[in-house]
Formats: sequence, C-alpha cells, structure tokens
Amino acid sequence: MDKRKVDVAIIGAGTAGMVAFSAARKHTGNLVLIEGEHYGTTCARVGCMPSKLLIAAAESAHNLHRAPMFGVEGGEVRIDGAAVMARVRRERDHFVGGVLESIERIPEELRLRGHARFVHPRQLQVGDGLQVEAERIVIATGSRPHVPGFLKEAKDRLLVNDDLFELEELPGSVAVFGPGVIGLELGQALSRLGVRVRMFGVGGSLGSIRDEAIRDYALKTFKAEFPLDPAADVRKVQRNGEGVVVSFVDGQRGEVTETFDYVLAATGRRPNVDGLDIQNADIELDDRGSPLFDRFTMRCGDSPIFIAGDANTDRPLLHEAADEGRLAGDNAGRFPDVRAGSRRTPLAVVFTDPQIASVGLTIQQVDEQCSGCFAVGKVSFENQGRSRVIGKNRGLLHVYGEHGSGLFLGAEMFGPAAEHVAHLLAWAVQRRLTVSELLEMPFYHPVIEEGVRTALKDLNHQLSIGPAEADRCMDCGPGA
Repeated sequence: MDKRKVDVAIIGAGTAGMVAFSAARKHTGNLVLIEGEHYGTTCARVGCMPSKLLIAAAESAHNLHRAPMFGVEGGEVRIDGAAVMARVRRERDHFVGGVLESIERIPEELRLRGHARFVHPRQLQVGDGLQVEAERIVIATGSRPHVPGFLKEAKDRLLVNDDLFELEELPGSVAVFGPGVIGLELGQALSRLGVRVRMFGVGGSLGSIRDEAIRDYALKTFKAEFPLDPAADVRKVQRNGEGVVVSFVDGQRGEVTETFDYVLAATGRRPNVDGLDIQNADIELDDRGSPLFDRFTMRCGDSPIFIAGDANTDRPLLHEAADEGRLAGDNAGRFPDVRAGSRRTPLAVVFTDPQIASVGLTIQQVDEQCSGCFAVGKVSFENQGRSRVIGKNRGLLHVYGEHGSGLFLGAEMFGPAAEHVAHLLAWAVQRRLTVSELLEMPFYHPVIEEGVRTALKDLNHQLSIGPAEADRCMDCGPGA
C-alpha cells in the first residue's frame, strides 16, 4: 500500500474543488486534488451550459412560431432534432474542454485519480492502492440526480439531465417528473422543440417560487403551453413494449393512462457524501447524514475538515460553489487560522420563458426578520411599455421593504429579462440601499427596468414614504 502525506487534500475537481485547490495552493505547495470520476464541472458537462444550449434552440423555434404577431410570415417551422442535439453536444464539449484545460495546468503530481473515502479523520483511502494522510481536508464532491424508486420502473427509458444531452435525436414524448428548476427549464424547452411533454409534481411547489401570487401566475402561464400538475396523483409508472406507461388522476377525466417515449426524472439532487465513509471523519452529521458546517468559514465543527459546493446542499449554484470553494480552500490552507468570509446576497435565476428570479430574502424570511413590519410593492408586466413592444408582456414583480428604515430587502419575479433585473436588485440588496435611494437611480425609456421603478414606487407608498403612483406618469414616458 503506497502512502502519501500532504498538508491539504481536496476531494472533488468540480467548481468548488478547483477553486478550493487554487486558494489553498497560495498557502502551501504540499496538497493534492482528488477526483474519482470525470474531470469537468457539473455546470459545463451536464448542468447549466448544455441546458441553456437546449433552451437557446427552443427559444429560436418559439420566436419563429410567434413571428406572425409582428406581421412577419416565415413559413412552416421545421425542427431538425438531430441537428439540435448535435449542437448541444458540440458546444457542451467546447465548454468542458475549457475546464479540462484548467485541470491540465495543474501539475500532474498534485492530481490523484480514484474514489476517496475516510479511514480516519485525517486519513483517506484513494482507490485500492494509496493512502493519503492529510492535515486538512476539503470535501467538494458535488451532487448527483435523485431518482425516486417508483420512477425506476421506466427502466431503460428513464432519463436524468445527465443522460438527456446524450440523445442523438429529440424524443417524440417525455413525461417530466419534478417541476423544479431543472424540470421547468428542460420540460419547456422540449415542448417548444415539438416534443409532447406532460409534467408531474408533488406538493404543489413550482420552480423556486416562494411568493404565492407569483407562483399561481406562473403555473397558469406554463399550463397554457403544456400539461402541468404540481400536485399530481400518479398511480403507476411501468415500462412496456411501446415506451413508458404513466397512470395518473386527472381532475376532470379521472384516472388516465398515457404512454411516453421517456421519463425524465428532475426530482432534485443529492449530495455525494454517502460514499465517503463519512462516519469515519469524526464530524457531526445532520439527520440525512450530511456534515454540519459553518457557512461563513465552511468548517465542519472544530475539525480540520471543510465542505464546499453542492456537497453541502446549502446553495447549489455555480457562483456560490466558487465562493464556498475559495473560503474552504483559504481556511484549509492557512489552518489553524480560520477566518470568516462574507457571503453574497442570494441570487437565483430560472431560464424559463418568462424567467423566474429571486433576490435577497424570500417573502417568508422578510416576514420573520421584520416581525410582520414590511410591505410589498408590485408591478404587472402585462401593460409595461417595453414588454408590450417586444411581445413579452407577461409576468409579475414583487419587491419587499422594511417599515421604518425603508430598507430594500428582496424581490421575486416571473417575467421578461428577469436574469438582468435580478442582478440590479441583488446589487441593491448587497449595498443595503433603501427604496428611496433606488428611486433616485436613472431609468432609461423605454426599457423593461421601468417596471422595476413602478414596483419600487408602489413599495415606497406602501411603506408610507412616498405618494401613490399616478395612473399615467407623464414624466416616465408612455407605457412605462
């Protein structure tokens, strides 16, 4: 059995692991990066980039279908499914290649391949033939799709997002289980590319939406495109000779059976900590077997073990994984000098159409923090000028502020250009601006951001700081 002693061992070469390695290397050259599977981040290989490539194709097809509303006739729209999937894989491989180039720049002697597991709190078994004794360890093992047992009855016709992008042709029909972020993005994209889609959920949730009014609006909008039941009563999933039979209860038709080419399980992800023999790490675990940690240091208890990225399930987003990797790597590298780092304002975007975005505190968190002393400003994009011009006038924006201080605390949006609006609002939350200060900022005309001003004016009035918004704001421009 070969043995190796290092100051820092990082388990996992995804976004969090690579950033942790770079941060720790500033403090010590005696470290290793361990990867048990493929090099290449979840984002580049099976996550945000290939999904956005599929969504881009769907948006192109959708724009052709909606062109007649502008008086533009383009003829019959034909979708070449093989060409769509070929571009998805080709561009996906380009992004993965960039990640692999970063990996190749790490000296070979600092990279280990093999599955790692804890033998003792400071000792790892890597593969069958190597033991690594590490003074400090960073767990950055990422996550994997979670598939409920009943969906496994789909057998060879069961897909997760990792598999979807390997299809060489678009399927004819897909039953999507899970109207969360992944399910909504992929389900709507497939539907707009001509795939027959039906979506099933449990419990009534939709995407990441926490504001009930916005959720109801979004649900109505999505249901106009494809069948979606966020609280479905599914009786059976079974593979047969034609595909996958799904039996479910329809509110109007009773029990219904439909056959689909594939089932797509978009039912969440689970952290890759269960294969680490984490019980040997001598750290406290929650009731699901995941390490407890300080989210400002990424340290697990008072141990020399840190955890970052999707492995900790705190904020499973790439920019958060990078921030956590940096914190974990810095603290592992300089240990025992462990320092707390600042965390950015929560920011999340779902790339559906309309897009979904959340910024800062949720409405439930605002209520708790302010003990009910808060207000909500609202705007509908149905009559918002720029949104009407481009034919994307659907959606709502709700903004939250604190009574007394007038502090802007957060927002939730289902509407056009939410990915851009959300960034502006996240910056405002992080800079701790008041609603009045935000209204002093410039707003061009005609732009979608004028809808933000309308919501902020409403919030200012609800906070008893400013007057009620006039029906027609003449200094704002028509349709603002």
